[in-house]
Order: sequence, then structure tokens, then C-alpha cells
Amino acid sequence: MVIGFFLSPRFSGHFNPSLIYFEKALQLFLENANHSFIEINPVLIKEYKKSTSLRRTKTDSVDCESIARWLMTVDYKPHSKGFYHAYSLKSLTRLRDRLVRQHSFYLVKITNVLDHTFPEFKHFFHERLSKTALYLLENYGSAEKMARMNSASYEKLRSLSRGKFSPQQFIRLKELAANTVGVNNSIFDVELNSLLTLYKSLVKEIGTLETEIDKLIEEVRPHYMSVPGIGAISAAVIYSEYGDISNFSTPAQMLAFAGIEPGVNDSGTESHGGRMVKHGSSGLRYVLLNCCLPLIRFDMTFATYYAKKRGKGKPHRVAITHVAKKLVRIIYALEKQGVDYNAQKLR
Repeated sequence: MVIGFFLSPRFSGHFNPSLIYFEKALQLFLENANHSFIEINPVLIKEYKKSTSLRRTKTDSVDCESIARWLMTVDYKPHSKGFYHAYSLKSLTRLRDRLVRQHSFYLVKITNVLDHTFPEFKHFFHERLSKTALYLLENYGSAEKMARMNSASYEKLRSLSRGKFSPQQFIRLKELAANTVGVNNSIFDVELNSLLTLYKSLVKEIGTLETEIDKLIEEVRPHYMSVPGIGAISAAVIYSEYGDISNFSTPAQMLAFAGIEPGVNDSGTESHGGRMVKHGSSGLRYVLLNCCLPLIRFDMTFATYYAKKRGKGKPHRVAITHVAKKLVRIIYALEKQGVDYNAQKLR
């Protein structure tokens, strides 16, 4: 077994995608070869070097000496096993996140076209493009064509909406289409068709990714998947970003990793709490905060905790951050103890 270390390019000031991929390939190679290694944040080396000298000298020999001296001050904590599984999930969840963002971008572009051609359409569907709305856009597109829909068109819409699209709504939509203030322009039709094709393609790809993510997270099935509000996708993000929970000695370390710990200003007899630091993984922080929304709606323990914070005058965003901190502490306890979530045992 070989013991070694490397500096991670992810934390350096200059982002280089090729170095990131090389880092992952090197990690996979070392793990598959059963080598022990640690990963070092270059910022720690930089700050350590600044603390030992005021001279602004940077050479290979000086850097090597700084690294060696810093390594003497820390305990050797090897990188956890099971990296490949976490890396696979991280790649898939981050790709899914990018596609979801593109998906939202195309939705905005579609509604922008509708502002020109059929502005009443969005308001009719309460400012959201449902399955029925997308079917209408794909098969009719323009207001002129929707105004000429017949009873056969309605039967298809009624079947698609499982009876929720009423005859009155159908008649009202045709009236809006016939009297729209929008313009009928073939260029907009071409643009709309192109955007809908891209949108449908993204929906399909996102579905494919989610199927693969579901299979991977089911193989490990962490205990925090038993927490109401944490579904397969959210669990996959938490697992891929945190990795092995045993790497964290305390819940506070997990909070710091996610960037949801408060800053602290302490000097002399004065001590002030700061805002959330927002360091670490933004994707992880986003998922943790989002998981808290169903929790405060359907879980009495979290709902009570949220109400307590609101009762102290905390705004919603601050209160939901406190709930996220509680969630992280529970995730830590569940994984350390190897048990599933049980609201009756919480306090």
C-alpha cells in the first residue's frame, strides 16, 4: 500500500475543467489500486505559508517546504472508500441540475414567444405550462389554429387531462384564441416549434438521468432516505456531495461543508453572529433547504421547530435555514447510529 497526497484543483483560484477530470481519474486509479491517499485544499497551504512569512517568494522549493511543514501539523486521514459510487452520483446529479436549468430557460423562451402570438394563453393556464398546455402548443401552436378546434379536439384534451379540462374551458379557450391581441407570424411559429423540440428532448434526457440516479441511490440506500421530504434525487445529491459521513467528526463540520453555518465575529467582550457563510457546495445547500419545505408541512417535529423560530421574529428564510441545520444534525445521527428516521425519538 502506498501512502500519498495531492492538491485538489477544485479549490484553487483558477478553475480548469481538464484538471478537475484528471483529479477524478487519479482518485479512481488510486482507489482501484488500493492505495491510501489524502486530498488537500491548496488554500490551506497558501494561508499556512502566509502565516509563516511576510516575504512574497514563490518557488518550487519554497512551496515544497511549505507543504511538508503543513503536513507535519495535521493528522493523516485517508480518503474514504466507495469514491467511485459517490462520484458517479455526483456526475449524474450535477448533469441533471444543468439540464433542469436549461429546461427552465426554454420554458421562459416559450412563454416569451406566446407574449407575441397568444398572450392570453399563459393566463388561461395560470402562468404554467401543464401537460395539456404543451399538447395544445405542439399540435396547434398558433391562436388561429386553436380557434378552429372541434369536438374531436376536445375529446383528446379531455382524455389527456383525465376529465379535468371541462367543455366550458374548451369554449373559453377558443374564444380567447379567436379574439387574441397577439400577432399571427410564421417566424414565431418556427421559433415556437424549435423551442418545443428542444424542451421535449431535455424532458426525455432528464427522465433518463433520474432513472439511473434512482438505481444507484437504491444500491446504497442511506438511512436519511427514510426522512419524509428526502426523495431519491435529493438523497443522491446529499450522498454524492457529502460522501462518507464517517469523514465528519461532528454535525458542525457537515454544516460548514454545506456552507449553512453562521459567521462569527468575536473580539474581547463582544461577540456577534454573522450571516450564513455560503461556502462549500451550493447544490448541496440548495437541496437541503428545499427538503425542509415539505418537512415543515408534513412532519410535526420540524413544523413545531419552524414555528418556534418564526415566533421569535425570524423571517421565513432564516427560520428555514435553522430547520436545515436541524435536518443535517439528524442526517448525521441517523448515519452514525445506522438507524432509520423515527419522529417519536426526536426532541
